[in-house]
Amino acid sequence: MSRYIGPKWKLSRRLNYSLSETGIEIKDRPYAPGQHGKRRSKLSDYGLHLQEKQKVRFTYGISEKQLHKTFIEAAKLQGVHGENFLKLLESRLDNVVFRLGFATTRGQARQLVNHGHFLVDGKKVDIPSYRLKPGQKISLRETSRNLQVVKEAVEKVYSRLEFVSLDTEKLVGTFVRYPQRNEILRDINEQLVVEFYSK
Repeated sequence: MSRYIGPKWKLSRRLNYSLSETGIEIKDRPYAPGQHGKRRSKLSDYGLHLQEKQKVRFTYGISEKQLHKTFIEAAKLQGVHGENFLKLLESRLDNVVFRLGFATTRGQARQLVNHGHFLVDGKKVDIPSYRLKPGQKISLRETSRNLQVVKEAVEKVYSRLEFVSLDTEKLVGTFVRYPQRNEILRDINEQLVVEFYSK
């Protein structure tokens, strides 16, 4: 299944969950899109599990194949499976670029990475799914430092999560550590995703 490129706000309303993590998509119209959107039918157990998995998938904007691969990799790590799963997703390069504030959305971050604007520890990386390790530094290429879209995005950020840090003068970010569970996606029940894939 390919990556979803349709309208994100409509999808947020369908899932009753803010994919941008701002809440603006469902603030004014907190019901599903379409003529019969206000009549939400009760979901089955399978529906609840599927919906939770879709929330995670569309939040990070990745394909089903990538999501399932990450889930399998998380099973091999020590600790809680669901938490490890989210930590691996958060350590993707496109997501860290978004968390640092170089982009206003994960989609924009993915495009900037794809176009080769970023260096990881001084080496060009243009793979959005590249997995960062704590301590690695992310910087803009010399030729990309004057990108207006990046400057505007950095200026809009008022605060960053503690597992990333950014030197706003040098525009060099650091992936300090893996995030703690209470720092990310608080409205997601990752145990339902584990149960979905375990069936």
